[in-house]
This record gives sequence, C-alpha cells and structure tokens, in this order.
Amino acid sequence: MSALRWGQGKAGGAGPALFGVPLSFDHFVLPRQLRRPVRVLARLCGGEYEAPRFSAAILSAALLASSGAYGAYLGGYSDSIVQGVTARTGFAVDQIKVVGNRQTSEIDILDRLGLDGWTSLIGFNAEAARERIATLPWVEVAAVRKIYPHTLEVRVEEREPFALWQQGNSLSVIERSGEVIAPFSGGKEALLPLIIGTGAPAKAPEFLEKIKRYPELAARVKGYIRVGERRWDIKLENGITVKLPEGDEDQAIAELVKLDHDNGLLTRDIAAVDMRLTDRLVVELSPEAATQREAALSEKPKNLTKRKPETKI
Repeated sequence: MSALRWGQGKAGGAGPALFGVPLSFDHFVLPRQLRRPVRVLARLCGGEYEAPRFSAAILSAALLASSGAYGAYLGGYSDSIVQGVTARTGFAVDQIKVVGNRQTSEIDILDRLGLDGWTSLIGFNAEAARERIATLPWVEVAAVRKIYPHTLEVRVEEREPFALWQQGNSLSVIERSGEVIAPFSGGKEALLPLIIGTGAPAKAPEFLEKIKRYPELAARVKGYIRVGERRWDIKLENGITVKLPEGDEDQAIAELVKLDHDNGLLTRDIAAVDMRLTDRLVVELSPEAATQREAALSEKPKNLTKRKPETKI
C-alpha cells in the first residue's frame, strides 16, 4: 500500500515517476483496477523489465496492420477484405435452402442473393438480400438466415391469387384486394375466375360471393364483365350473356337460377338474357334461331286443293 498511497512517505522523499514526471500527490490512492498496470509501467520505465525479444518487430507489424486496416476502412475496401479472408478459411457459402416458394423460381431468388463463388457467410448482408428478394412479384414476406459455417436459408411467403383481370389486351393475376401480382403467364392460374373491365377488381370479391351461393350457375360462368363501373354481365361457357340490373343483383340472380331450373332457360338457343328492366325479361335469340324464326313467320299457308266429285257409273 505504501507504494500506492503517495505522499505518505518520508518528507522530501522522491515519489514514483513515469517518463521522468513525478506522480506524487498528497493523500491520493489509485483505484484498485489501475494499481497493477501502473506498477508494471513504472518498473518498465525504470529499467527493471526488459522488452521481450522481437518486440520491436511485433509492434512494427501491428502498426503496419492497423494502418492498412484503417486505410482499407477509409477507402471502402474493408468488406472485400473480410469477405476474401473469411471465405478462404471455411466460411464460403456453398449451400442454400429455399422454402415456401411455389410461383417464384429458385433462380430468381438466387439472383437476388447476389452470391459469387467466394461469398463469405460472415460478411454477407442478410438484411439487404431479404429486401431484394421481397421485390419479387409473388413474394409477400421474405426472411434470410445464416446457418454457420456455410449455409443460407431463405423462407418466403407468397401472395394469394384471387382472379385474372383483363383490361384491354392486358391480362394480370390479382389479389383479393385488387392489387396486381404479376402478368398472367399460363399454368394453373388459368383456373381462376376471369373478371373484365375497369373497376372490376374492387367489386369482384363481393359479387363472386353472391354467385358462389349457386354452384350450378358458378360452374357454367366463363367471365364476369363490369359494365360502366355500375353493373355486371355474366358470360357463360355456352356463349350466353346475362345482363344483370344495376341494383338488386341478389334477386335477379335468384330469379335467373329459378327460370333455368324450371324452364331450362340457359340451355336454349339464345344469345342473351336481359334482366336490366324490373318489369320484364328480354331474351335475345341466337343468329341461327332468329333466322329460323323469321323463316317460319314468313312462310305462307299452302292453298287447299278441291277434290273432284266421284263419277257414278
């Protein structure tokens, strides 16, 4: 304690010094954690210790290494150095697991990862890769996880397709919310309901739920056409168009199903059923049926021939 409790020795006695500077302060005690380092440093400066062999070379190498690292940091090359060193010491990415993708190809996901032959798992920026993968059309949520020493795991949750939307010559796959997922490119999305026209995506979910209440009718629908952003036409697979009114769609659909059940309306040789008027139902014949009807109406009845009286003999 006497060596550390400076100023309590003999009066006029010389206290400890560091680099020739006296370190004596009256009634001052160093904190416990600093006592040993200060003793060692004081003895080293006083010549009691000798520097280890090659210490100068080691210190020079450390100085050069730290200077190089600092220069690389300032020049923006630190990431490249870390990537190069760690990749060649067993941390290069050589296995990738992709989970959850159905519509998104693994090739597109790998392209967004931005890997090369010597990408290090240590220096790989997983968050930046996740953000790039999340920009793919079908991806709703993405997660990228490092599994040391050399594996990347990518998990994606994809958007749920609801319908095909045709607007002019453009055909797109959309979500239930109406947001476009991607252009239609074939595949099993061809089985999705087809909606046509401006404003159709916003009103389609509610309207399709009404049609689903009548499975026999829903199975025969080829497309749902939004007209003037006010009402719907239903195009059936046999070519018949059903024109629904602007309001009270539920009653019109129920009446249509009843007429078809009782009279086979939707199996007849007709082109359209117009239900826009509340007090009547208008049926438009197909061109062939209209031609046959006109021919039947224009045909005149034949003149009846008189029988000659029989001659008696």
